[in-house]
Amino acid sequence: MKQFFKMTLATICGIVIFLFIAGFFFIVSFVGMLANESTPTKVKDNSVFVIKLNGTVEERALEGTVIDGLLGLGDMSTMGLDDLVTSIRKAKEEENIKGIYLEGGVASFDAPATAQQLRDALKDFKKSGKWIVAYADQYTQGSYYVASVADNIYLNAEGMIDFKGLGGKSEYWKGLYDKLGIKYLMAKVGKYKSYVEKETQTGMSEYDREQRTAYLTGIWNYWLKEMAEGRRVQPEQLDKMAGDSIIALANTDNYVKGRLVDKIMFPEEVKAEIKKRLKIGVDDDITQLFVSDMLNVKSKKKSRGDEVAIYYAYGNIVDNEAMNMIQGGGHCIVGKTTAEDLRKLADDDDVKAVVFRVNSGGGSAVASEQIRHAIKLLKSKKPVVVSMGGVAASGGYWISSAANYIFAEPTTITGSIGIFGLFPNASGLVTDKLGITFDGVTTHKYSDYETDLVFGKNSDDVMKHMQTYIEHGYQSFLNIVSEGRGMKPEEVDEIGQGRVWLATDALKIKLVDKLGSLDDAVKKAAELAKLDDYHSVPYPVESSWLDKLLSKEAPGSYLDAELRELLGELYQPLMEVRYTLKSSSHMQARLLDDVRVK
Repeated sequence: MKQFFKMTLATICGIVIFLFIAGFFFIVSFVGMLANESTPTKVKDNSVFVIKLNGTVEERALEGTVIDGLLGLGDMSTMGLDDLVTSIRKAKEEENIKGIYLEGGVASFDAPATAQQLRDALKDFKKSGKWIVAYADQYTQGSYYVASVADNIYLNAEGMIDFKGLGGKSEYWKGLYDKLGIKYLMAKVGKYKSYVEKETQTGMSEYDREQRTAYLTGIWNYWLKEMAEGRRVQPEQLDKMAGDSIIALANTDNYVKGRLVDKIMFPEEVKAEIKKRLKIGVDDDITQLFVSDMLNVKSKKKSRGDEVAIYYAYGNIVDNEAMNMIQGGGHCIVGKTTAEDLRKLADDDDVKAVVFRVNSGGGSAVASEQIRHAIKLLKSKKPVVVSMGGVAASGGYWISSAANYIFAEPTTITGSIGIFGLFPNASGLVTDKLGITFDGVTTHKYSDYETDLVFGKNSDDVMKHMQTYIEHGYQSFLNIVSEGRGMKPEEVDEIGQGRVWLATDALKIKLVDKLGSLDDAVKKAAELAKLDDYHSVPYPVESSWLDKLLSKEAPGSYLDAELRELLGELYQPLMEVRYTLKSSSHMQARLLDDVRVK
């Protein structure tokens, strides 16, 4: 017994000592992380800014918790376009940074315009007279488009370039639902509003084919022109290469002959090339800075004058956070939260103008209207200028339409003025196949219309009411755009009908006012507010370290990231099915499909 107590005491002491040591290292790591975040990065002479194009580039990077940071968890594969652009601008200003090393990889972008904006920032960097060198083991098409701005592009001897033009196939689930005994009932307005086709058809409608062809061709031609300019070749030459064969399977020598790359190299040869540009010895180390370092570099420009707020609204538009988690998580635009944030900006006397940065394919019509109403109230007090990012369509256009002025990137996807409701009817599965029937008592004819809609054998009567409801919603959408853009509802209807437009075409039909960047939008907002001296501040502000410490979970969970990796292209449609089944919002203003590019 004495020996037992000795062993028990020794075990308890061991656990206490372990917890003490672990706690000590936790505190040291925590303090070190805070010190690292608060201490400005000092840029040494002859430095190189390194950008690694891996993972996904989105409007803004997701915030993780403090624990995620300490343990190295969180969605580390997501890069924020805002962070990248800010870092590139600082590198341009910083005299000790001599150039950018762009390491290509398997990068994807949340929209074509996101890749375009990153490339524009790199193109602006070159105006400083500094160099950009790009190298990769393999280039996705999006990362190659960005890399084409470089002075020189190098590729590994066993490398690959995926250069094939834009496009792809969507999944159509009706055949599966027919086998399961599930039928999707739809109510919609807009012949181009093709979101519902995935559940109700076995293939693409001609209207959808028309609009996809138009905006994909427009984006490709824009990309082609820029890539040809960067590589100093004719656009027709690059276009022919993309169409004549599968470039990804070509011999690397053909990449050099076709001038897609300048030279085939191994990593050590690329390092030697960088050292040569830096004029240092072969045995000297290259001083490198990464995005996280650059964000801590003090900007040369002082924050002076009046404040122009930049409010970022990106992701699906939802009624609440719970509905966003059903769709698969990630960042979202919550109607009530966003409206409240905008009201605070309206009441903030320090904020003289607001740039509303929109990157969304839409979502809930109810949440969209909440936000639009808040924009109207904000506009009554100070100028509001919209800057459209990768996508500002359907609900994304709904919330944009009330602004004083609208800027869009040349490759922004916008429009999609249309409404739909989509409802799964499982009577074929539940009643015909499983034998489950329904019966009950109601005080009125439509007391239990939701059950009739989802499980009833005859839902025609309910769907007639639903179609009337959706048509009323569409008319409201027309009136909203009519009011915001100074057009007649009939004129909006002609360019509406759910049609998706490329920004260059949207400019011609008055859906946007001008093609331009986020910076252009800030300048316009300052002009409308009659500001001579101003600076911009991003909103919503990043969470403090205390908020992160108390946060139970990050907006994008590790499990969600794993599911994306596991399911690949099936992830998005499966989340859409889940959302349709769970959604409490009958009226949807959403874009037809995912517009990511690899």
